[in-house]
Amino acid sequence: MTPTPESTTTPPPLPPDAPLDMPVQEFEGPPPASIEVRTQPPGMLVKRLLLIATTAVLSLSASTEVRLAFSRAGLDLLDLVLLLLFVPLFSWIAFGFVNSAIGFVQLISGEHPGFTAVPSPAQALHHRVAVLMPVYNENVEATFGRVAAMARSIAASGGAPWIDFFILSDSSAENGELERAAWERLAREAPIAVYYRRRPLNTARKPGNIADWVRRFGAAYECMLVLDADSLMTGDAIVGMASIMEQRPSIGLLQTVPMITNARTLFQRWMQFASEAYGPIATAGLLWWSGSEANFWGHNAIVRTRAFAQSCGLPELPGKPPFGGHIQSHDMLESALLRRRGWAVHMVMIDGSYEEFPPSMVDYAMRDRRWMQGNLQHLRVIDTTGLHWASRLHLLIGASAYLTSPGWLLLLLTSALQVFFSGQAMLIGVTSPEVLWLTVLLLFGPKLMGAIWLLASPERRRAFGGAAGVLRSIALDVPLGILMAPVSMMNQTKALVSLALGRPSGWASQTREARRIPVRSVLRNLREHLALGAGFAAIAWVDPTIALWFSPITLGLLCAPWLISWTSSEALGERARAWGFFRVPAPQMGGGGAADGSSGRSARPSASSGPHE
Repeated sequence: MTPTPESTTTPPPLPPDAPLDMPVQEFEGPPPASIEVRTQPPGMLVKRLLLIATTAVLSLSASTEVRLAFSRAGLDLLDLVLLLLFVPLFSWIAFGFVNSAIGFVQLISGEHPGFTAVPSPAQALHHRVAVLMPVYNENVEATFGRVAAMARSIAASGGAPWIDFFILSDSSAENGELERAAWERLAREAPIAVYYRRRPLNTARKPGNIADWVRRFGAAYECMLVLDADSLMTGDAIVGMASIMEQRPSIGLLQTVPMITNARTLFQRWMQFASEAYGPIATAGLLWWSGSEANFWGHNAIVRTRAFAQSCGLPELPGKPPFGGHIQSHDMLESALLRRRGWAVHMVMIDGSYEEFPPSMVDYAMRDRRWMQGNLQHLRVIDTTGLHWASRLHLLIGASAYLTSPGWLLLLLTSALQVFFSGQAMLIGVTSPEVLWLTVLLLFGPKLMGAIWLLASPERRRAFGGAAGVLRSIALDVPLGILMAPVSMMNQTKALVSLALGRPSGWASQTREARRIPVRSVLRNLREHLALGAGFAAIAWVDPTIALWFSPITLGLLCAPWLISWTSSEALGERARAWGFFRVPAPQMGGGGAADGSSGRSARPSASSGPHE
């Protein structure tokens, strides 16, 4: 076959410039003017007060019972430390439980349909949309394969006349050459316009990459849909989100809830099952109280370009990294700044939005350390003038999530010291059984509610491997979660100490390829885990009964090298799937996107799955 001229001519790498001003925002002084549009759904204040009040009632009842029990036994210094740690930590797990309980009621009652197919009328589009994929030294073949799949899906959904795709590279010159060659091949064949740009200077990392595009090309596009290098979205989802932005001019940002795809290792398959089994109830609860003050996760979201340029130019924080310099977790702050200007920020649960997950606990910990640095920076900007109080709450929750791990560690160490000095752990020895059982309920209640929600629908049961498959997967998920919890606690505590000592997380390219991690290669980094596990094991010499209470933590820490190695195995991941563990609905990119019946989720479109104004 003679090649057509279109297949031999490489399109231009970039469109004509369309500059758009993006001023740097002031965080102090009078807040900027807000758009004069009502954008908040009704009843949000009542919902948020109910969430906070219910959390407070649970926390105060438990902490009061503990305080009275301690008082009867006689308070000492270690008891006071335990009380000071117990109250915020119990409040944290109570908040998570209440949020999930609200989401469970929403889903099980049908008040919220869960993940739905988003209507995607391409004929509703009247403005251009840019899909942006920032990349940094990624696997070229895999990345451009995802771009090609999305380009075909966008065209099949009717979005080709309105949607352009930009690959925004911050890669090294060597990787950039491979990217350029891959782009030339793709651009000649893609059914939509695909552009490529590499920055020689990676100023401000991903937020700087996006800001550079906005200032150079932003005026030509009404909206920009931001991806990560491991993101995957169907054409129906992309076109549908663009059509929502057309219909709702007061929305500044629309964030999807991506599901995990391309899971290969046991760790990935486990996380994929957990996110699909328990994630929907937590997400439905989050949507219930977030309203138009939802969050931005930096990817798989569509943003109104002019609103972003007007609101989200980020300054550098005073001081040096890790807590000064460029703002690393830019996304959560950007959503707060959009809301400060009056733009609505909504989150939607729709089919067709996916992302990959780190292949091992080691890779997850490296990514988590970057997120920790960025989220803790938010404590420096949480007092920015003009922020909505719900936006401040999001920033506080994101930062405090990384302070709970050292809190739990201090609580455990204090309890262990009590055992060695006085022969008993006060939280276990004198606290009423009701408080202990309430703690267990708050910790494991979301998993129970997720299981009930999965089993309540024949369609969902089949998609997750049947009732036996669901129960089998949960029976493996729970002990794995118990054993991995202390490992995560130590990983985050070590990362926090490192940041406190002034060591920033850096900007290394992420590892996305599955590979088995040998035990010996992680031993050096787990010395603190093993030493702490040995210390907790020594409690058995003082009181074997209390040692049983500590045994899940002790076992998890002592088995950490083998847990990390085994769960990083692709072979074990495939074997688990063959044995019926961690089965989940398979994503599909064919045709116009995910088929209605393929996801195992509710496929009926509903207004309640989208934003209300």
